[in-house]
Formats: sequence, structure tokens, C-alpha cells
Amino acid sequence: MALSVMGRHRPHAMADRSGDSQPHPLSKIDPVVHAPARLMVLTLLYVVEAADATFLVGQTGLTWGNLSTHLSKLEESGYVAVEKSFRRARAARRSDNTERTSNRR
Repeated sequence: MALSVMGRHRPHAMADRSGDSQPHPLSKIDPVVHAPARLMVLTLLYVVEAADATFLVGQTGLTWGNLSTHLSKLEESGYVAVEKSFRRARAARRSDNTERTSNRR
């Protein structure tokens, strides 16, 4: 069997087996969360509830700059709360789930 994709995949346009056009459940995912790196960060924070940037870099394999960008986007959207502090004259970031993600459990 061979599969090929023509054009863009549009989950919201998929029809169910009865032929009715219904939105696909995945079409409701917030685009902010859809990025694999952000989904990884949220998944880790869901399990541990709070983590520092060192832990997140180690677990995700993201660079410091990349992690910072994704955390900023998640913070702007209300998915995480970021606490910035200094330890031994170095910047430290601690991220927590916000009520927005905690209520989804």
C-alpha cells in the first residue's frame, strides 16, 4: 500500500464515516501548544508541576535560547508562570503550571 499527501492536511475538513463533515478532535488543539517543543515542556511540567531551566534543558534537549523563546510564548498565553531569579550571579528561571493547565487534569 502506498500513501501520498497532496496539498495541506486539514483535520477540520475530515468527514466521519457517515459522510457528515465534523471537526476533527485534533483541530481544537491550541496552536501555542501544538509546537512539539512546547508540548514537551508542558508535558514535563504537568508531571513535576515546577522545574528550573536546567532541568528542562536536560530533559528536552533544547538549547537555552530555544527553551527561553518557547517558555516566553507559553507564559504569554497563560500556560506557565515563569519566576526569574539569580543564583550565584547567574540568571535562573523556574517554570510552573498555571491554573489554565492545572484545571485540565
